[in-house]
Amino acid sequence: MLGAVCLVALAAAGIAAVAGFGIGSLLTPTLAIYYPAKLAVAAVSIPHLVATGYRLWLVRKHIDYKLLRSFGLTSAAGGLLGAVTGTWLTSRTLEVVLAALLLFVGLGGLAGWTKNLRFHGVWAWVAGGVSGFLGGLVGNQGGLRAGAMLGLGTTKASFIATATATGVIVDLARMPVYVATQWDELSKLWLAIAAMVCGVLAGTYFGMSLLKRIPEDRFFQVVSVLLVGLGIWLLLK
Repeated sequence: MLGAVCLVALAAAGIAAVAGFGIGSLLTPTLAIYYPAKLAVAAVSIPHLVATGYRLWLVRKHIDYKLLRSFGLTSAAGGLLGAVTGTWLTSRTLEVVLAALLLFVGLGGLAGWTKNLRFHGVWAWVAGGVSGFLGGLVGNQGGLRAGAMLGLGTTKASFIATATATGVIVDLARMPVYVATQWDELSKLWLAIAAMVCGVLAGTYFGMSLLKRIPEDRFFQVVSVLLVGLGIWLLLK
């Protein structure tokens, strides 16, 4: 089991380094095979914070602080609200709808439709809040956040850095709650958590190396492909 979660953590962190999402989407279902889903979410929040924190340190010079103050903060707030709401409201129908939305956005990116979308001013705030809330409901904040960011007209470096900074804000807000409420259960999983931490650190390192080799004009196509993959994953999960 430790080997499996470490390998998935490595792959998930590599994808997240390129696209800004993927760790929770891949690692949480894997850990939930062995442990209750609620505990899996709490356990994955620890390597998730480690990976996003490490990635943020590497790309910190490229953060678009204006975008972070608008889209990023409302996305983080919406994600936390959605996560809290999701503890009372769970719906497979909602998950399918969001999967379809990811597919639409991803395919739109591949077809070039998103180039015509531009969220400015108050619309950046709205896009952040709505995408964060919907993502929080089904536990895939990163994917929907990345999908909404395709319409912000950012550069590759700014996209990754700002999405990562937003993820760190969410992690810093939610992880203390998980630790405080589930400390006894989490302490028994220290080996699995350590394996995931090792995996995400290695995956982030290799993923960042890969990111440098992706041309600027191809980057958003890669993100779109990964969004389509996440949408298919949600449909089949």
